[in-house]
Amino acid sequence: MPTFALINALYMSIPSKFTPSAVEQKWYDYWTKHDYFHSTPDARKPYTIVIPPPNVTGVLHMGHLMNNTLQDVLIRRARMRGFNACWVPGTDHASIATEAKVVNKLKNEGIDKAEIGREAFLEHAWDWTHEHGGIILEQLKKLGCSCDWERTKFTLDADMSKSVIKVFVDLYEKGLIYRGYRMVNWDPEAQTTLSDEEVIHEERQGNLYHIAYAIEGTDEKVVIATTRPETLFGDTAVAIHPEDERYTSLHGKKAIVPIVNRSVPIITDDYVSLELGTGCLKVTPAHDENDKVLGDKYALEFIDIFNPNGTLNHQGLHFEGQDRFAVRKAVVKELEAHGSLVKITPHTHKVGTSERTKAVIEPRLSDQWFLRMEDLAKPAIDAVENDDVQLVPKKFINTYRHWMNNIRDWNISRQLWWGHQIPAYYYGANKENVVVADTKQKALEIAQKKTGNEALTLSDLTQDDDVLDTWFSSWLWPISVFNGVLEPENEEVSYYYPTQELVTGPDILFFWVARMIMSGYALRDEKPFSHVYLTGLVRDGQGRKMSKQLGNSPDAIKLMDTYGADGVRVGLLLSAAAGNDLLFDENLCQQGKNFANKIWNAFRLVQSWNVDENLSACKTAAVGLDWYTAKFQQTLATIDDHFSKYRISDALMSTYKLIWDDFCSWLLEIVKPAYGASIDSVTYQKVCVLFEDNLRLLHPFMPFLSEELWHAFTPRTKDEALIVSSWPEQQAIDSDILQQFDYTAELISQLRTIRKNQNIAFKEPLEVIETSKDEISLRPIVTKLVNVSTWEQIATAPEPALSFRVNAHEYFVPVAASNLEEERSKIEEELGYQEGFLKSVQKKLSNERFVANAPAQVVDLERKKAAGAEEKIAALKSRLDSL
Repeated sequence: MPTFALINALYMSIPSKFTPSAVEQKWYDYWTKHDYFHSTPDARKPYTIVIPPPNVTGVLHMGHLMNNTLQDVLIRRARMRGFNACWVPGTDHASIATEAKVVNKLKNEGIDKAEIGREAFLEHAWDWTHEHGGIILEQLKKLGCSCDWERTKFTLDADMSKSVIKVFVDLYEKGLIYRGYRMVNWDPEAQTTLSDEEVIHEERQGNLYHIAYAIEGTDEKVVIATTRPETLFGDTAVAIHPEDERYTSLHGKKAIVPIVNRSVPIITDDYVSLELGTGCLKVTPAHDENDKVLGDKYALEFIDIFNPNGTLNHQGLHFEGQDRFAVRKAVVKELEAHGSLVKITPHTHKVGTSERTKAVIEPRLSDQWFLRMEDLAKPAIDAVENDDVQLVPKKFINTYRHWMNNIRDWNISRQLWWGHQIPAYYYGANKENVVVADTKQKALEIAQKKTGNEALTLSDLTQDDDVLDTWFSSWLWPISVFNGVLEPENEEVSYYYPTQELVTGPDILFFWVARMIMSGYALRDEKPFSHVYLTGLVRDGQGRKMSKQLGNSPDAIKLMDTYGADGVRVGLLLSAAAGNDLLFDENLCQQGKNFANKIWNAFRLVQSWNVDENLSACKTAAVGLDWYTAKFQQTLATIDDHFSKYRISDALMSTYKLIWDDFCSWLLEIVKPAYGASIDSVTYQKVCVLFEDNLRLLHPFMPFLSEELWHAFTPRTKDEALIVSSWPEQQAIDSDILQQFDYTAELISQLRTIRKNQNIAFKEPLEVIETSKDEISLRPIVTKLVNVSTWEQIATAPEPALSFRVNAHEYFVPVAASNLEEERSKIEEELGYQEGFLKSVQKKLSNERFVANAPAQVVDLERKKAAGAEEKIAALKSRLDSL
């Protein structure tokens, strides 16, 4: 403990108000200077978290604030608990998003990506990344994130890229990666394929267009209903159900596609529904997954009508080069002009959109690379089912199980240049042969051996233009950040893997979490983490997801400038229950700021006390200190339990109530010396120790404020900093004193009510009388906080006096008879008013016509009025009885 002369000097140097900007950078620099965040393998047990890597050119938004605050809370607490805490930061190259930004930048400069070529484009992409990349990591530092910045990784770092390529080659050699001609999800804006998980199916209002197709060689027509009339250029059949009696005469005939005038077969298949639509389907095998099945089954022609950018190609005839949605309108007009449009009806249906660009997805046949998922999924399913990997909250297990049991092969190729170029090399006259290797030289050696042609050279090989899906690098993240792919037995991956926690959003449970679990078992036969804490989404007060488009997402940096990083952290966490969405209200940050000010002012109060070493220890304070010590231990047990169940919000709320209510509102009032008086050194030192224990609990949530006050108590060495101090240890709890204090608090509350109702100033002492011995209350505390002059026991109740009960024990406070009569008169007057009011409301509610005809909310309001009046009447009668 500091000397008391030093205490006074420190108090004089403490500003009257807590200014976050004055301490945040100071302590962050101090932490980084002394390498508190850095971890290397040692004899301690590791506690590892890998950050969900944000987009390299991204900026901090509300989701990042909440997610990374949660991670920092966990890692700081683990560090204090003696673990070798390692939080690995990093960023993701984000193929689609980054390439789109670079393409747009070049477009504004009059530069076309295709004209400058791949190498030049990648130079521009790297320039963009170096200019804008890493901003978000600097912003995380402002939030207080204690990441091991020396370990910062980027998914396109050389070693990370080598890891990705090695895994691709290994899985290809195991027969798990293959190239196939499949129906894929095509994003016309990004001009790349997407996996099923990257497609968001939105319910939209559209139309059903009923179109007449002529029957070849007859005057008959069949009506087909479609939501996409522009795709009729790719129609190669009409399908009907074989048992549909309406169309038995059409078996074996052909139909004429309008505008195109193409003759197509009428096929019969029980895939066609007898109930839905008209019972006739247009079959467009190249642009619908179900139609492709029919196309394969009946050997139909596949006609691709779209260019990569969503415009129609030459198959669209006079609509060539026009956008698909413009063509839809034009085709409808032409059909109407030709008399082929029967009717248009409104129709609500699901439309697939790109998770990144929001463009409407186009089903398209394409040669792509796929990863077989069925066998990879099995151990990942078992891991979650058996609780080897625990999802928090558990409600997401069913969602996870359903998706994993219905998993499809993963389309891992993307028609982009920014990313990991697929290590597949083509050779031969038409480039029809392919080899896969991690370098072009190795690919050449394989090709020479495969063909027996030693004359093949590097120039004969052409690398696949496509890059791998960004998630194909991210799914390796817990392993690759420790170089566990290239060196599977290295010291770091052996020590830090598997990691302990993963904190992320449920929106990427399948994109990322499930795939990491699969890669963990596929590459290391071990889970990548033990627990997955799934946060909710941050929404605005109207329940809408925060987004730039809606303009409802606050600037995260401005929030921290306004309320301080600690205030923002507290504000978010108080409402961030696991898996539940947070309805963000800026007032929450103000609440966090107020909490910081409360603690700051409590510290200033304690430091302002004059300490007299000659005074003997105060017995009243000793009782209060014993109670708070027990209360602290009780709350510590609760907080530790909350942490074990990932109820981080509840852990913070328990800390908040302990410090605000129990420490500031109760303990400090109990031990505070009278105005102008001094405090004894024993009491003062114990208060300081408890205050410091509070700071230990507070540190994971409010690192800047807690570290500032920790050092304000006394000068500390770097080894004594709060960040590396110990987390409080649970000890035996004195439950008896806790029960006594709960009773005492109620007694104090009742006595304070009497003072208030009788307008008795605090300086006027109260007399307390009881007819039976009070063996429960902590009498010294009551005497001090209520200013009780005498407390005696007598055989019979005194008169005149006010009485009240705490549990079964009755107390009396003598008052002047005139005060009693005045109080009785006031109560009786109020009672009369309330009884009259209740009768008027009851009369209204007994009127059947009113109850039947009045709006429900009006009737409910009257019932609430009646209930409120009844409660007031009961309370008033009770007060009369006490008189």
